[in-house]
Amino acid sequence: MQKMIIYQVLPRLYGNSCQTRKPNGTLEENGCGKLNGFTPSVLKQIRELGATHVWYTGVIRHATTTDYSAYGLPSQHPAVVKGRAGSPYAITDYYDIDPDLAVDVRHRMDEFTRLVARTHRAGLKVIIDFVPNHVARQYHSIAKPEDVHDLGEDDDPTVGFDPVRNNFYYCPGQAFTPYFDLYHGAKEPYYEMPAKATGNDHFDNAPGRNDWYETVKLNYGVDYYAGQTPASIQVSDQLTQGSTWQKMRDILLFWADKGVDGFRCDMAEMVPAAFWAWVTAQVKALHPGILFIGEVYNPGLYRTYIASGFDYLYDKVGMYDALCNVLCHRTDIASITQAWQQTDDIGSHMLYFMENHDELRLASDFLVGNGERALPAVIVSALLRQNPFMLYAGQEWGEHGMDVEGFSGHDGRTTIFDYWSFLPHDAAAEALTQIYRTLLNIARSEKAITEGKFFDLMYVNRHLSHQYAFMRCASQRDLLLVVANFDDIPAAFELTIPDHAFEYLGIAKGDYDATDLLTGQHLGMFEGHIALPPRGSLVLRLELKRRNAR
Repeated sequence: MQKMIIYQVLPRLYGNSCQTRKPNGTLEENGCGKLNGFTPSVLKQIRELGATHVWYTGVIRHATTTDYSAYGLPSQHPAVVKGRAGSPYAITDYYDIDPDLAVDVRHRMDEFTRLVARTHRAGLKVIIDFVPNHVARQYHSIAKPEDVHDLGEDDDPTVGFDPVRNNFYYCPGQAFTPYFDLYHGAKEPYYEMPAKATGNDHFDNAPGRNDWYETVKLNYGVDYYAGQTPASIQVSDQLTQGSTWQKMRDILLFWADKGVDGFRCDMAEMVPAAFWAWVTAQVKALHPGILFIGEVYNPGLYRTYIASGFDYLYDKVGMYDALCNVLCHRTDIASITQAWQQTDDIGSHMLYFMENHDELRLASDFLVGNGERALPAVIVSALLRQNPFMLYAGQEWGEHGMDVEGFSGHDGRTTIFDYWSFLPHDAAAEALTQIYRTLLNIARSEKAITEGKFFDLMYVNRHLSHQYAFMRCASQRDLLLVVANFDDIPAAFELTIPDHAFEYLGIAKGDYDATDLLTGQHLGMFEGHIALPPRGSLVLRLELKRRNAR
């Protein structure tokens, strides 16, 4: 049995060796990674890092300013594209592959299916994005099957909302008039009449700077104009299964038929749970074992969306926030215990992570400024429970995210909007990667982690304010003690392990020998004394000395 370790990667960046790195640079200036760059050797390295799944982010064709009209692809107006490369979450054709990622644009789908096959041969599974809530403003599929009607093709734009027929919401009689210049350097202005509602539930014709103005909202039968929201609709409520339901189901089945093993579902909570219950059942019936991972930020909806067929949900507003706050000394160490307790009944369905494309880089100046200083949180997140753990490419070498790439700006994140590349790794980055490799293989393969019980030691160690300790145990032979120091100074203290821990974990009291799995160092007899450097951690394998057992 293995713990699921998801490696998220943006192919546009990963493997791009061009070091021009010009802010707002074009594809020709800054280069672009390719699907073919994920060679058997590269995939082997990802597997050896500890990954079990690769989430290829942004592989479906999305809005871009790069002109591919020579290949028969429609161009998008620059006024409704964010950045030169464009957002991977402004889909322009759900049935197509992003041409930026192809060596031979004409055979881009073949390059993707070969990537899926290579990934599987490397012992890894494939996850891609499914973006169900919104599409690009100029959505138009040229790759759809012949019998499929395009999104919006049969809409009646003279009405704002039609639960059966319309795929979009409209502002009848009103042109699209956002806050920005509709020319954006083009010869002609962008024109949309009537305006469609914007993807972040903005239902008038004038989205603002912070709106998802490059996208339009999809209609699943929720009458926002009458005050309905997805959160106000129960799974059991009878929503009209209109045109959008059928089309989105067919899109999921299209990609599942190509060998995709799972979908990371963008902003899942903005789509009604009733749809998810319906569609996940249908897709799983035809593709048993396929995964649905939901981006849900409202903890009050977690159980609803799990009941609707999601295998895993982001634990962002919970464990991620707690660990970031402890890393930055904004909250007490007890917030970690509170975070897992809040989802204890659904803990196996929570996806833990410390980075993804939306969040700050751990090593950015906006968080802790150095990848090694973030390791206590990563270790706790990866080893705490049996549930999956995800990391974002670059996290393992301490990517700072402090570049000014273009549209993305100086924000502590690695751009998803611009053509860019990573800097070559230095010795410190390689050393950090080795720590991640050791940690993730512990998480993936140690029986105490993949199958074992969890015991939080903090209730009997209340003297600790910046250190967190817990045990994982699958059997007397598979016992781990994890201690992480979130402080910027060394920590030396006595750790209490109560009798209840031995009883709950089903192990004997006695003399235990300790070996640190992070370093391989044998530490001798464990007597409860812990000494940690600043931001240091221990992952101790404890082995009972039988002759002293009592």
